[in-house]
Amino acid sequence: MRKKKIAVKALYHILVIVFGLIMIYPVLWMISGSFKDNAQILRGTLSLIPTEWKLSNYPTGWSGFGGTTFLTFFKNSFVVTTVATLGCVLSSSLVAYSLSRVQWRGRRFWFTAMLATMMLPAQVIMIPQYLIYYRLGLVPGYAPLILPYFCGQAFFIYQMMQFMQGIPRELDEAAKIDGCSKYRIYSQIILPLLKPCIVTTVIIQFYWKWDDYMGPLLYLSRPESYTVSIAIKLFADSASVTDYGAMFAMSSLSLIPVFLIFLFFNRYLVQGIGTSGLKG
Repeated sequence: MRKKKIAVKALYHILVIVFGLIMIYPVLWMISGSFKDNAQILRGTLSLIPTEWKLSNYPTGWSGFGGTTFLTFFKNSFVVTTVATLGCVLSSSLVAYSLSRVQWRGRRFWFTAMLATMMLPAQVIMIPQYLIYYRLGLVPGYAPLILPYFCGQAFFIYQMMQFMQGIPRELDEAAKIDGCSKYRIYSQIILPLLKPCIVTTVIIQFYWKWDDYMGPLLYLSRPESYTVSIAIKLFADSASVTDYGAMFAMSSLSLIPVFLIFLFFNRYLVQGIGTSGLKG
């Protein structure tokens, strides 16, 4: 019986390793491609070891386009992503606190309306949003990429509401007896207890915003204002030879911020997702 359990456990770990390698292989192939020339890349071999190392892909890619280096593109992406993530955390937590812990007229209606927005494909509201921002004089610019995230995001609002269900309401009542206002309860009691859920929101939102391509494509027109996702796409030129090595090099570098955030906050991500579905 013991041998059977060991065999099952060994088989489980082997399958996990195999599937893990299959999932991570495209990323490893891209990193390997950043040290290859176009001939090796277009040959389509599955080998991860270059036959001839081309280290110049990184300096070539970093030089960018038209006098604008990738340092500018990374800076643009970092500013847009950081500000949008901060706005998302603050606004979503405020809305979640209001819908979950405060009683007011029309709360159920607005909660239903919020859930309805999660069912709308982004493509449905893309043109109306663009027209609104255009008539407000915000196009081209970063405002359309940042402002919506200061109005709350339905997915994260619902996630935080579910997390708040596990926070005893007796804490709110005790704070009210001590004379705390709703804003003080939110800032000094609820917000600190939301730490795992907030970190989860930061990781997911940072990843989504950093990887966003359609938004910058719609609202940015000047090369010096481009984000990393747009800049990487510019390596693909249908009128000339595409430098795939430099493209893969910059794509590999673009993974570093997301990887570092996930690495440092991974335990909070697991805790936040695991407890978001709990109810007190």
